[in-house]
Amino acid sequence: MTIKTVTNTHLREVPLDLRASVSLRMRKGLWWLRLITLVSVDATLLFVAWILTKYHTDAVDFDWQTPSSFSPLLMTVAIQIGALAIQGNYQPGKKRYDYLNIIKTLSFAHGLILVAGFLYQSPVEITRSTLIWSWLLSTSFVCTGRSVANITLEHLRNRKILGQSAVFIICDPEDTEKFISFIKKEKRYIICGTASARCLDRYYRQETLEKLNQLGVTEVFVAWNAIKNRMFLRWLFQASGITVHLLSVEIKNIYRNVEFNQIGGVTCLSLDCPIITSKDFWIKRSLDFCLAAIVVLLLFPIYIAIAIAIKLDSPGSVFYRQTRIGLRGRPFKVWKFRTMRSDAEKLQRELEALNETKDGIIFKIKNDPRITRVGAFLRRYSLDELPQLFNVLSGEMSLVGPRPLPTRDVDKFSEHHFIRHEVLPGITGLWQVSGRSDILDFEQVIKLDLSYIENWSLWLDFEILLKTVKVVLNKEGAY
Repeated sequence: MTIKTVTNTHLREVPLDLRASVSLRMRKGLWWLRLITLVSVDATLLFVAWILTKYHTDAVDFDWQTPSSFSPLLMTVAIQIGALAIQGNYQPGKKRYDYLNIIKTLSFAHGLILVAGFLYQSPVEITRSTLIWSWLLSTSFVCTGRSVANITLEHLRNRKILGQSAVFIICDPEDTEKFISFIKKEKRYIICGTASARCLDRYYRQETLEKLNQLGVTEVFVAWNAIKNRMFLRWLFQASGITVHLLSVEIKNIYRNVEFNQIGGVTCLSLDCPIITSKDFWIKRSLDFCLAAIVVLLLFPIYIAIAIAIKLDSPGSVFYRQTRIGLRGRPFKVWKFRTMRSDAEKLQRELEALNETKDGIIFKIKNDPRITRVGAFLRRYSLDELPQLFNVLSGEMSLVGPRPLPTRDVDKFSEHHFIRHEVLPGITGLWQVSGRSDILDFEQVIKLDLSYIENWSLWLDFEILLKTVKVVLNKEGAY
């Protein structure tokens, strides 16, 4: 795997979890300069629009010598700016120049201003003529300002006065020249290097991210036909604050929160970064720790009761610690309440022929003779998993994520199975709420894990936790 480059800057450590950055950082690029410019221009034009409305209607009473008299006026401008922001009129791409959306948003904002005027007895006299004049001036001024800003921006880019974005191209070698020519047509990008799709493989991914950070890359262009099974690249680059553009003539699968553009005449699907990278992931980790700590404290008497029951039922230790493979293929010890005989691992070799899974990767048999009486009860209600909350507290696991598997299972993996090691393993996940032990084909498990990684959000974790409670109470797929 080779990466062709042009320049160098600094090296940055790559985080472990696919969705996380080492620390919370701002999105890369000059987006903040464009944002400040647009907000400042809009605020100025809206302020002028209301001043002119005053001279046409005498509705606004303020004294140039008294700054406090401007407060109602500033509040109305703030409402309009807030409405534009909520409707996405400050986001990158076409939304900034969607004039119909701008007009609709400012019309809605005027409705809010009217309601606020009646509820809070605003010093601004709200009349029909006031609304008409302020609406006409506000919409025309903002739309004209956006148009002028767009023309000015393109002019500065063509004259190379405005800084260009540092970009990187990932595509098949035979398509490199074609995509370079497409991107150069835009005249707003500096191409810092290219690489084949192999740079996204798990063996080369860290090297690729280090190189992109050395080059100061803010945006990456990836050819659609070079993605293959690397659909999780959205998180890979977002954790580094790098915006992703997928180049293709034909796009079949659609991501959430995406925008279609034309780059040099070719269809481009853009996956924009949040302003603060990995914010949601670190909220997830904080919630994991807090919820795990609370549950451990609340259920401590149940922990004691289970420990006593296990001791009375069969000889052996209360807890069972098994080596599982976690994040980035690193082994760790999973804590569980013991549900089997002490010689269970030795007996498993004798029972391998009874394995009911389709491909033999996961070991599952119903009516496993190694399970104790108390163990059967614990498994039925998933109580044997409770000690894994200590794995969550230590940062080895999350409440929600792909289940960590034993070394015996991972040794049977094919290459595409290792994607599940790109994120923190969890106590529960899509697999557990979609059938658990009833799913006997490991490829179905991988599809569920991939779906989780691609579509992850805090809300998805919350949904899985709620479904887990339902599944456990109904004893679905547990044995």
